[in-house]
Amino acid sequence: MTALHAEWTKVRTVPGTAWLLLGVVALTAGLGALAANAMPTGGDPAKSALMGVALGQAVVAVLAVAAVSGEYGTGMIHTTFTAVPRRLTVLAAKGSVTAALSMTAGAAAVLTSVAVGDALLPGGFSLADGPVLRAAAGSVLYLTLIALLSVGVAAVVRDAAAAVGVVLGLLYLTPIVTSLVADPEWSARLQKLSPMTAGLAVQATINLDQQPIGPWQGLGVLALWAAAALLAGAATLRLRDA
Repeated sequence: MTALHAEWTKVRTVPGTAWLLLGVVALTAGLGALAANAMPTGGDPAKSALMGVALGQAVVAVLAVAAVSGEYGTGMIHTTFTAVPRRLTVLAAKGSVTAALSMTAGAAAVLTSVAVGDALLPGGFSLADGPVLRAAAGSVLYLTLIALLSVGVAAVVRDAAAAVGVVLGLLYLTPIVTSLVADPEWSARLQKLSPMTAGLAVQATINLDQQPIGPWQGLGVLALWAAAALLAGAATLRLRDA
């Protein structure tokens, strides 16, 4: 509890935190509104309204990386480890606080996106519809997992700019590389392994058979990426000096 309180105090007192959280909501809802307004006939309304998650995740990554790498940049990490010698406890506290903030901001962003999409799209849609509720809840979980992935990467890389670059590369470059693969079978396999492509499959509410992976299976792939990053971060903290 001491570590959690300390991490919450740090995050709460950093001026940029509030702006980053507002940025998650604004960018996610803003892009979602544009996508919903431009949705073609026969498109997936819920997925269109939630398209802004693909942009909002970048801000979540910056927020999560800053929670870890920021202390390495200022040298405050030495004070943190002196106060809480168990490094894995520190990592768990940072991950928990960052995940909670990202989930809160993600929920606000997703609910705003759904409300705006419902207002803009002909006929609208409702969270009472099972697939729409799954897409909305899954999007919040997606952003939370992106935060945990970023915390793990930051614990390994330590440098803020490099850590953000690694996370954004995993998210945005992997789909580009996948699209360049000529072999359809290998392209499909890579899509199932891509953290962003697989994770965002949870947003689909129609034509699920045309998705590279099932909604919850795709989110599970992202969860494995996040778990692997956290394990690597934990190992790095134990084996390397601060």
